[in-house]
This record gives sequence, structure tokens and C-alpha cells, in this order.
Amino acid sequence: TKPQVLLKKDPSLEEISLDLVDCKRCRLSQGRSNIVFGSGNPNPSLVFVGEGPGREEDQQGLPFVGRAGQLLTKMIQSIQLQRIEVYICNVVKCRPPENRTPSEDEIATCSPFLFRQLSVLSPKLICCLGLTAVQALLKLKVSLGRLRNKIHTFQNIPVVATYHPAYLLRNPSAKKEAWEDLKKIRSMLNQ
Repeated sequence: TKPQVLLKKDPSLEEISLDLVDCKRCRLSQGRSNIVFGSGNPNPSLVFVGEGPGREEDQQGLPFVGRAGQLLTKMIQSIQLQRIEVYICNVVKCRPPENRTPSEDEIATCSPFLFRQLSVLSPKLICCLGLTAVQALLKLKVSLGRLRNKIHTFQNIPVVATYHPAYLLRNPSAKKEAWEDLKKIRSMLNQ
């Protein structure tokens, strides 16, 4: 099934975040310290979408601030951008216990907020970091290996899939492939 096109366009990211204040729509709310909405440029050419917040992110209320976030910052800089020039968010806005993968019902509950964010942000390109993000956006149940090296679309926005920075920290040999993905992103932004 194709991701649904949003009929109502939110006027701003602030309006969407207000709908999330004190959210208790799923069980992830029970263990969170902070909702991690997203951060960065509200008018970006590039949006990075991850899976969900980790411990550091939950404590600070900001996406990608731990070790994986430090690597993501280096990845962004490697394509001649600064972190403040892009927007970074996640599929789920609350930390899953023990950083487990969000369940399908948690993703189904939270992903409409992501879709609303992407609609307001209207970037030139979306980069999905890891399988959970790309599956949530594209509604495809296939491996990341089959989704990489292809241009997908979400609401007429090109989507590129690459490895999650946390995966790259555990599997440094995959950094070479991630670099190829980043170079593709840079060339698409240059077009």
C-alpha cells in the first residue's frame, strides 16, 4: 500500500509538536523522559529520518545527540553541509525500552506525526537511516540491502536509504557503502 497523501497541511512544525505534548497514545510514553520531536532547519533541502530516540536523546529531548549522533554529524559534514542546515527526526518520538526496535503498532501510532513533519518541511530529499525508517516511510517489507542504491519516493519527495549510524559504529566495514550513499545524496542535492 502506498503511504497516504495528507489532505490537511499543517501550518507549522510547532502545531504538530503541540499535538504531541504529553502524548500517551502508545506504551512508549510510559518510560520516556522527553518527547524527541526533531531539530534543525525548518526549511531544509535534506531531512534525515532515524528509528527512534536512545537514552541520550530521551534525556536531552533532541535527536541524534549520543555516539550515533556524533557520527551522523560527521556524515553530514562529509557532504559539505552543517547539522543546522538539515532537519533530523525519527519515526517514533519516544525511546523504546533498552533501545529495542519499535513495534509495528508503535510505528503505526507515531508515524503520522512524522508524515506531517515531512509535509511541512517539504525537503528536496529524505535520507532514511536504517531499515525501520525506510520501512515506515515506504511501507515495504524488504531488506535494507534491497532498498539501498535505489531512489524511492515519499509524497513525491526522493528518498535514499542508508545504514543507521549506530549500525556503522558496530559494523565499521559498512562505512564504505554508507559513503557511496552520501555521495549520491550530495550529487542529488547539487542537481
